[in-house]
Amino acid sequence: MSCNLQLSIQWLVEICDCLKRQCCLLMAVWGQSPVVSVQPRTAAVKLGETVSFHCRVTSGSQPVQLEWKRTNNQPLGDNVKLGPDGAVLTITNVRLRNQGGYRCIATNAQGKETTTASLTIRQPPKVRVTPSGPLSVRAGESVTLECSVTGKPRPSISWTKQGSDTELVSTTTETTASLQVTVMSAEDAGIFVCRAQSREGLAEGRVELRVEGGASARVFPQASVTETDLTAVEGQSVTMHCHATGSPTPVVSWSKLRAPLPWQHKVNGGSLTLNNVGRQDSGQYICNATSALGFSEAYVQLEVDSPPYATTLTEETVARPGDALRLQCLAHGSHPIRFRWTRVGRASMSPGAETTKDGLLKIAKLKLTDSGTYKCVATNHVGSSEVLTKVTVRA
Repeated sequence: MSCNLQLSIQWLVEICDCLKRQCCLLMAVWGQSPVVSVQPRTAAVKLGETVSFHCRVTSGSQPVQLEWKRTNNQPLGDNVKLGPDGAVLTITNVRLRNQGGYRCIATNAQGKETTTASLTIRQPPKVRVTPSGPLSVRAGESVTLECSVTGKPRPSISWTKQGSDTELVSTTTETTASLQVTVMSAEDAGIFVCRAQSREGLAEGRVELRVEGGASARVFPQASVTETDLTAVEGQSVTMHCHATGSPTPVVSWSKLRAPLPWQHKVNGGSLTLNNVGRQDSGQYICNATSALGFSEAYVQLEVDSPPYATTLTEETVARPGDALRLQCLAHGSHPIRFRWTRVGRASMSPGAETTKDGLLKIAKLKLTDSGTYKCVATNHVGSSEVLTKVTVRA
């Protein structure tokens, strides 16, 4: 009898231990702080493009609240929008100040978790050569030519002498390349070319050195444009002017980086005209001056502004009386963009409705009379666009 009692007590102890372990396991499962991931972790886009980051809760006790912040603690920006549940962060018409890190912060009753996404702005290379030529140098004197470049990703920099592919020895930093030239005779003079190149494009700057009292050693072709940066509005016509010098007289031709010239284009002498331009015509245009001695290129960066294209995060919203309403209007197009919310038909907007400059419509407490169709009109200096969304309030 005593033996059986001891066995029963031991069995009960083992059952209690098992129940405790299961209880702890359940508490661990149901009492977990959030775990989040973000896609993509890194993104690289051009100015004016749109990019989105998606923050996903992979595990953790509900409810989980999501919010986004800049890693530099600066405001998100007026062109940054969040989805209704805070999971998706969208940046429209990307600007330089949008570059950097973005933190997705997930919070529940058990704790907080953070993950980070990074945005890089891609920019085509640009070159500035100082001093500008032509420069007259006495025989035996030296001159230092400095080339300053910008662009993302960082371009490679090199100096060459026109007519030769041999790279000249220069002193370089991340953004400059200094070339020292000693002119002993007319053969040392000529046109010196600084080239900056990345996967976003190619840019060149030129300077001509002459022996004082004489002519250049060779008269290679040299191309130059009147404007290196142009802005136009969709539907307009644009003309780019290229000037070429050299002996013999070079032939001028135009091309577009990584794309054919728009079909509605005309070339007259050194001028290129584009008719009825669209956003797709934005990019880098290349003027090429060619003669028997070689060729020279000059570059024009064209940006085409466009009217807004309006969208909403939700096409239809169903809510109950007393609920809060948030309708977000988004627009792609050239900034700044202004937003205006109205109701379709004769119904007036709720007295408690608020609108923000970034296109958000807020009603703190919905009523049955707030049911209906709402219209957002987005306007910029080019034009306007509208989008409709339906709101249904059910008791």
